[in-house]
Amino acid sequence: DGQHVHWHGHGCRRHLRKHLNEQIERENTMSDYIAPVKDMRFVMDEIVGLDAIAALPGYEEATPDMADAILEEAAKFASGVLAPLNWIGDTQGCKLGPDGVVTADGWKEAYKAFCDAGWNGLASPTAYGGQGLPEAIGIAVKEMASSANLSFSLGPLLTGGAVAALLTCASDELKAIY
Repeated sequence: DGQHVHWHGHGCRRHLRKHLNEQIERENTMSDYIAPVKDMRFVMDEIVGLDAIAALPGYEEATPDMADAILEEAAKFASGVLAPLNWIGDTQGCKLGPDGVVTADGWKEAYKAFCDAGWNGLASPTAYGGQGLPEAIGIAVKEMASSANLSFSLGPLLTGGAVAALLTCASDELKAIY
Protein backbone atom coordinates (compact mmCIF):
# COMPACT_ATOMS: atom_id res chain seq x y z
CA ASP A 1 0.00 0.00 0.00
CA GLY A 2 3.04 2.30 -0.12
CA GLN A 3 2.95 3.15 3.59
CA HIS A 4 4.82 0.17 4.92
CA VAL A 5 8.59 0.05 4.97
CA HIS A 6 10.17 -3.34 4.56
CA TRP A 7 13.32 -3.74 6.60
CA HIS A 8 14.79 -6.49 4.44
CA GLY A 9 18.17 -5.88 2.88
CA HIS A 10 20.77 -3.18 3.38
CA GLY A 11 19.52 -1.06 0.48
CA CYS A 12 16.22 -0.26 2.20
CA ARG A 13 17.92 0.55 5.49
CA ARG A 14 20.44 2.77 3.77
CA HIS A 15 17.67 4.61 1.89
CA LEU A 16 15.61 5.04 5.08
CA ARG A 17 18.64 6.26 7.06
CA LYS A 18 19.45 8.79 4.31
CA HIS A 19 15.84 9.98 4.19
CA LEU A 20 15.67 10.38 7.99
CA ASN A 21 19.01 12.21 8.14
CA GLU A 22 17.85 14.63 5.43
CA GLN A 23 14.60 15.26 7.29
CA ILE A 24 16.40 15.85 10.60
CA GLU A 25 18.86 18.23 8.92
CA ARG A 26 16.01 20.26 7.36
CA GLU A 27 14.26 20.50 10.72
CA ASN A 28 17.39 21.48 12.63
CA THR A 29 19.01 24.06 10.39
CA MET A 30 16.90 26.89 11.80
CA SER A 31 16.72 27.91 15.41
CA ASP A 32 13.42 28.24 17.14
CA TYR A 33 14.69 28.99 20.64
CA ILE A 34 12.88 31.86 22.31
CA ALA A 35 14.00 32.70 25.82
CA PRO A 36 11.19 32.95 28.41
CA VAL A 37 12.23 36.45 29.49
CA LYS A 38 8.87 37.33 31.08
CA ASP A 39 8.93 34.14 33.14
CA MET A 40 12.50 34.81 34.22
CA ARG A 41 11.61 38.33 35.32
CA PHE A 42 8.61 36.97 37.24
CA VAL A 43 10.88 34.57 39.10
CA MET A 44 13.39 37.34 39.83
CA ASP A 45 10.71 39.70 41.12
CA GLU A 46 8.24 37.40 42.88
CA ILE A 47 10.38 34.50 44.10
CA VAL A 48 14.01 35.59 44.28
CA GLY A 49 13.35 39.16 45.37
CA LEU A 50 15.64 41.07 43.04
CA ASP A 51 14.60 44.35 44.65
CA ALA A 52 15.91 43.12 48.02
CA ILE A 53 19.14 41.95 46.39
CA ALA A 54 19.55 45.36 44.71
CA ALA A 55 19.34 46.94 48.17
CA LEU A 56 22.47 45.03 49.27
CA PRO A 57 25.85 46.79 49.13
CA GLY A 58 27.52 46.22 45.78
CA TYR A 59 24.35 45.26 43.93
CA GLU A 60 22.76 48.70 43.63
CA GLU A 61 22.96 48.55 39.83
CA ALA A 62 20.80 45.40 39.70
CA THR A 63 17.65 47.41 39.04
CA PRO A 64 14.62 46.06 37.20
CA ASP A 65 15.55 48.17 34.17
CA MET A 66 19.09 46.76 34.19
CA ALA A 67 17.77 43.20 34.54
CA ASP A 68 15.34 43.77 31.66
CA ALA A 69 18.08 45.11 29.40
CA ILE A 70 20.44 42.23 30.23
CA LEU A 71 17.81 39.55 29.75
CA GLU A 72 16.58 41.04 26.46
CA GLU A 73 20.11 41.22 25.03
CA ALA A 74 21.02 37.75 26.31
CA ALA A 75 17.84 36.40 24.71
CA LYS A 76 18.84 37.93 21.37
CA PHE A 77 22.32 36.42 21.65
CA ALA A 78 20.99 33.00 22.63
CA SER A 79 18.45 32.80 19.82
CA GLY A 80 20.47 34.62 17.17
CA VAL A 81 23.97 33.26 17.78
CA LEU A 82 23.98 30.19 20.03
CA ALA A 83 20.89 28.31 18.90
CA PRO A 84 21.82 28.31 15.18
CA LEU A 85 25.17 26.75 16.12
CA ASN A 86 23.51 23.87 17.98
CA TRP A 87 23.02 21.69 14.89
CA ILE A 88 26.44 22.58 13.48
CA GLY A 89 28.07 21.54 16.74
CA ASP A 90 26.14 18.29 16.83
CA THR A 91 27.04 17.36 13.26
CA GLN A 92 30.65 18.54 13.19
CA GLY A 93 31.69 18.08 16.80
CA CYS A 94 35.11 18.97 18.13
CA LYS A 95 38.29 17.43 16.87
CA LEU A 96 41.76 17.14 18.29
CA GLY A 97 44.26 18.54 15.82
CA PRO A 98 48.00 19.06 15.95
CA ASP A 99 47.51 22.53 17.47
CA GLY A 100 44.86 21.49 20.00
CA VAL A 101 41.09 21.21 19.97
CA VAL A 102 39.25 22.51 16.91
CA THR A 103 35.63 23.41 17.54
CA ALA A 104 32.76 23.33 15.06
CA ASP A 105 32.37 26.13 12.52
CA GLY A 106 31.32 29.38 14.15
CA TRP A 107 31.97 28.32 17.75
CA LYS A 108 35.26 30.16 18.18
CA GLU A 109 33.69 33.39 16.94
CA ALA A 110 30.59 32.83 19.07
CA TYR A 111 32.69 32.27 22.20
CA LYS A 112 34.68 35.44 21.50
CA ALA A 113 31.43 37.38 21.02
CA PHE A 114 30.04 35.81 24.22
CA CYS A 115 33.08 36.96 26.21
CA ASP A 116 33.34 40.36 24.49
CA ALA A 117 29.71 41.05 25.41
CA GLY A 118 30.52 40.31 29.06
CA TRP A 119 28.24 37.29 29.42
CA ASN A 120 31.07 35.14 30.79
CA GLY A 121 31.74 37.46 33.73
CA LEU A 122 28.26 38.75 34.47
CA ALA A 123 28.22 37.70 38.12
CA SER A 124 32.00 37.71 38.65
CA PRO A 125 33.60 40.33 40.89
CA THR A 126 34.48 43.65 39.28
CA ALA A 127 37.93 43.47 40.90
CA TYR A 128 38.75 40.65 38.48
CA GLY A 129 37.10 42.00 35.35
CA GLY A 130 33.55 40.80 35.96
CA GLN A 131 30.41 42.90 36.09
CA GLY A 132 29.62 42.18 39.74
CA LEU A 133 25.91 41.55 39.17
CA PRO A 134 23.87 39.17 41.32
CA GLU A 135 23.94 35.50 40.46
CA ALA A 136 20.14 35.71 40.08
CA ILE A 137 20.74 37.57 36.82
CA GLY A 138 23.77 35.46 35.89
CA ILE A 139 21.88 32.19 36.27
CA ALA A 140 19.11 33.41 33.96
CA VAL A 141 21.68 34.14 31.26
CA LYS A 142 23.31 30.73 31.84
CA GLU A 143 19.88 29.13 31.46
CA MET A 144 19.39 30.85 28.11
CA ALA A 145 22.78 29.70 26.85
CA SER A 146 22.14 26.14 28.05
CA SER A 147 18.69 26.01 26.51
CA ALA A 148 19.82 27.47 23.19
CA ASN A 149 22.93 25.30 22.85
CA LEU A 150 23.80 22.93 25.68
CA SER A 151 27.07 21.78 24.13
CA PHE A 152 28.33 25.33 23.68
CA SER A 153 27.28 26.33 27.20
CA LEU A 154 29.65 23.76 28.71
CA GLY A 155 32.64 25.99 27.81
CA PRO A 156 31.44 29.01 29.81
CA LEU A 157 30.25 26.65 32.55
CA LEU A 158 33.77 25.29 32.95
CA THR A 159 35.16 28.83 32.98
CA GLY A 160 32.71 29.76 35.73
CA GLY A 161 33.83 26.75 37.74
CA ALA A 162 37.48 27.73 37.34
CA VAL A 163 36.68 31.30 38.44
CA ALA A 164 34.80 30.01 41.50
CA ALA A 165 37.73 27.75 42.41
CA LEU A 166 40.20 30.62 42.08
CA LEU A 167 38.04 32.99 44.13
CA THR A 168 37.58 30.39 46.85
CA CYS A 169 41.00 28.77 47.09
CA ALA A 170 43.68 30.76 45.25
CA SER A 171 46.20 33.15 46.74
CA ASP A 172 45.96 36.82 45.82
CA GLU A 173 49.04 36.35 43.61
CA LEU A 174 47.39 33.51 41.67
CA LYS A 175 44.13 35.47 41.39
CA ALA A 176 46.05 38.37 39.84
CA ILE A 177 47.52 36.08 37.20
CA TYR A 178 44.19 34.68 36.08
